[in-house]
Amino acid sequence: MTDTLTEVLADLKAEGDRLEVLVAGLDEAGWRTPTPAEGWDVATQVAHLAWTDEVAVAAATDKEKWDGYVLEAINDPTGYVDACALQIAQDPELMTRWQAARRELAATLAGYPSGEKMPWFGPPMSPTSMATARLMETWAHSLDVHEALGAPVEDTDTIRHIAHLGVRTRNYAFSVHGLDAPGEELRIELTAPSGEVWSWGPEGAPQAVTGSAGDFCRLVTQRVHRADTDLVAVGEDADRWLDVAQAFAGPPGAGRDAR
Repeated sequence: MTDTLTEVLADLKAEGDRLEVLVAGLDEAGWRTPTPAEGWDVATQVAHLAWTDEVAVAAATDKEKWDGYVLEAINDPTGYVDACALQIAQDPELMTRWQAARRELAATLAGYPSGEKMPWFGPPMSPTSMATARLMETWAHSLDVHEALGAPVEDTDTIRHIAHLGVRTRNYAFSVHGLDAPGEELRIELTAPSGEVWSWGPEGAPQAVTGSAGDFCRLVTQRVHRADTDLVAVGEDADRWLDVAQAFAGPPGAGRDAR
């Protein structure tokens, strides 16, 4: 494994463990608590994570099974993911299923041939990219579960690779909104939970984004409205980016209403 993959897998485990501790003791009413994602209760959030981990393992190890997932997605491109999550949410063994999927995915990515990419619904992904995507989703869906259950969330530096993904997907966010990507690089400076400053882009760039890493990661995963963050944009392109930012694949998300 590369050092980066080792780091991301460790962060993914930490975020999964945190969510697991939160939901492990829930009764049926707790699992059915509605979350901020419309139509999704706590069980559906966890089911989505379990399903995606299972599909990622199939993509990396079982071509026939993976091809089946792809055909199902083609037949229902807009509703497939939600339908799978809602179905798995009814599984009485959901917790055990998610735990097994988490472990199998981590082992699969750790042992994936170096330099090779695995197929996915979009472009093929390296093990590090897949691990980062799973980290992002685990963290974001965990936020929804924490909010639903009234449990506070303390950010940690496990979000560093989520912030990096949010920066790297800047041009993608513009494209899915039908906008031209900025022609120049931006400077991004984010204050980590530990107090460290994480930065991207050239120093002295005329356009910049600054603020807390936690708010930035919530914005690019569309778990918060821009108005409820401490993020500051300097420059027209930087300002527009914060309006359309999304680090996840697929069409533009609905986002969250301002508080």
